[in-house]
Amino acid sequence: MSSGPGSYTGLRIGISSAKGYAYALDIPLISVGTLDIMTVAALNSINEKEALLCPMLDARRMEVYAAIYNTDLEVVRPVAADIVDNSTYKEILDQNSVYFFGNGMNKCKPLLQQHAHAYFIDDVFPLAENMVPLALKAYQQKQFVDTAYFEPFYLKEFQTTTTRKKMF
Repeated sequence: MSSGPGSYTGLRIGISSAKGYAYALDIPLISVGTLDIMTVAALNSINEKEALLCPMLDARRMEVYAAIYNTDLEVVRPVAADIVDNSTYKEILDQNSVYFFGNGMNKCKPLLQQHAHAYFIDDVFPLAENMVPLALKAYQQKQFVDTAYFEPFYLKEFQTTTTRKKMF
């Protein structure tokens, strides 16, 4: 299952279902990060061995959940909630080719597309088929999560808002 980050409701439903199946069937539970899954998908579009990959998920407003990986799927910079502006990825872009992708990329594209080392890959999603190699590796290495106590990786606390409309 995907551990996040992502939609609070989607993560809660998916993880609750996976935990229920794992417990009922007495099978181990494997968790894979959403951005890891997206990076596996994007690797098919990269021909550059020294490039970096930056999966991005829209976190609303001018913020994205992003991490940076090398082409060996090693984390160069861990997942963070980045506020997007002209300088957000400047230091890393000055030294490396960086491929941006995911639904958060659209926020960054207008700010980064003038940079010579910024590249953009469309239509990269966290699909289950891209989770397979990561889940298989975790299974072979017996990297299971605790079925009872595993929690999604939200990155930020849930924020509630009140509606301006009167419901009743």
